[in-house]
Amino acid sequence: MEGQHALNKEKRVAVGKSRILSGKGLTQERLSASRKTIAETLTQPVVRLLANTKVSPNDVSWLGFGMTLGAAALIASGHLLAAGLVALVASSLDMIDGALARYTRQVTQFGAVLDATLDRTSEAALFLGIIVYYLLNVQPLSGIGVILAGATMIASFLVSYVRARAEGAGLDCQVGLLTRTERVGVLVLGLALGRIGYALIIALGIIAVMSVITVTQRLLHVSRQSGKKG
Repeated sequence: MEGQHALNKEKRVAVGKSRILSGKGLTQERLSASRKTIAETLTQPVVRLLANTKVSPNDVSWLGFGMTLGAAALIASGHLLAAGLVALVASSLDMIDGALARYTRQVTQFGAVLDATLDRTSEAALFLGIIVYYLLNVQPLSGIGVILAGATMIASFLVSYVRARAEGAGLDCQVGLLTRTERVGVLVLGLALGRIGYALIIALGIIAVMSVITVTQRLLHVSRQSGKKG
C-alpha cells in the first residue's frame, strides 16, 4: 500500500509539473502573438504607404541602421535625449522593414540575413556609444556604467544568438520576456531620462538582468522541444 501510495504521489507531481510547463509555454506563445499583433497594427499604415513607392525593405533596413549609427554618435557626444529620439525612430524602421517585405512579397533569405546582421551591429554601436560616453564624461558611477554597458551588450547578443541557433536547428524560439523591441524600448527610456539621476545605468541593469532571464527561457524552451523530438 505504501509503495502504491508513493507511486501515485510521484505521478501527481509529474502531472503537476507538466501542467506548469504547459501553462508557461502557452503564456510565452500568447506573449509572442501579442507582440506580433501590436507590431502589425502600428506598422500597417506606414507599410501601405511605402508599398506604393520604390522603397525596398532593404532600403528601410539600411536607413534604420544609419540612424542608429547617428544615435550612437549622439550618445558618445553626450546628447542623450536626442540620441533616444533618433534610436526610437530607428527601432520603428526595424519593425517596418520586415512588415514591408511580407506585405509586398519581397521576403528573401538575403534580406533576413541582412536585417539580422544590421540589428546586431546597431545594438553594438549603441552600447559602444554608451561606453564612450561614460569614458569621456567622468561621473561617480562611470566605471559601473562602462561595465554594465559591456555586460548588457553581451547578454543582448546571447538572446539573439540562442534564437538563431535554435531556428537553424529547426526549432521554434520566439519566446522570452525581453526581445529586441523591448530592449531598445528600455534603452530609449534610459537615454531620454539619462540626465536625471542614474536612469541610464538603471536601464542598462534592467536590460542585462532581463536578457539573462530571456536567454534562460529560450534555452529551456529549446530543451523541451528537443526532448519531444527525441
